[in-house]
This record gives sequence, structure tokens and C-alpha cells, in this order.
Amino acid sequence: MAKQRQLVGQAKFQVPGGSATPAPPVGTSLGKFGVNLGQFVSQFNERTREYNGIPIPVVVSVYSDRTFEFITKSPPASALLKIAAGIAKGSGVPNKDKVGKVTSAQVEEICKKKMDVLNSSDIPAAKRMVEGTARSMGIIVEG
Repeated sequence: MAKQRQLVGQAKFQVPGGSATPAPPVGTSLGKFGVNLGQFVSQFNERTREYNGIPIPVVVSVYSDRTFEFITKSPPASALLKIAAGIAKGSGVPNKDKVGKVTSAQVEEICKKKMDVLNSSDIPAAKRMVEGTARSMGIIVEG
């Protein structure tokens, strides 16, 4: 009879796509489970190479035999908005200082990328959510 793998734990963290290292947050999150960090890092970097530095949320499931499986999610809306607006970071005082602009078409494109994880059933509702994120970052949505 085959030995069954039993789930030992899960770890959730964000790592820059294509450039993960065994340093924190990967090492601190997975080290306590005894996972081979080099193996995780190489698999993660291979799977997220096209994101090239954009933070990617990942959920890692670790099993009793020290094997693991991981699920990568789409980048946060804030990271996609920063790229679209061409800024390094959002405003510290978003209601006074505006730091960038995005078009309505760019917001819609972000919505299409994130539709599977957003808490909405249609594009207009998703658009309002992403526009709210933009406003809270000090980014103006035009059009």
C-alpha cells in the first residue's frame, strides 16, 4: 500500500517574479517545514520568468515527505497600476498629491488580467474596484 502524503502546512507570501532567492521571505516561510529551498526557488523562477521583478503572490503547500506544491496568483492591482502609470510608488497623501495617470483602457486591461481573483462578476464592477485602488494610490484615471 502506498504511503499517503499528509499536508503539514501552508505558506503565503509575495516574491518578485523570476528573481526569487532563498533569502527572506522564502527562507523564513519555507525553512521551518524543511523544504529544499533551492528546488523551490528554481521552479518558481522558471514559472514566473515573464513577470520579471513584479511581485507575485504564491501559496505553497508542504507535505509530510517534505515535498511541496505551489500556486502562483496574478500580480496585485497596485503593482500593475504602478507599471501602467510609470511610477515607482504611490502617493503618501493620495487625496492631495497625485503621482501619475492611467487611462480607462489601461484599467480595463488590468481588470481582464485579474478577473479570476477579483470579487466581482463583470468588468464594470471590477473596473470600479481597480479605479478605487488607483485613487488610494494617488493615481488619476482618465477617460
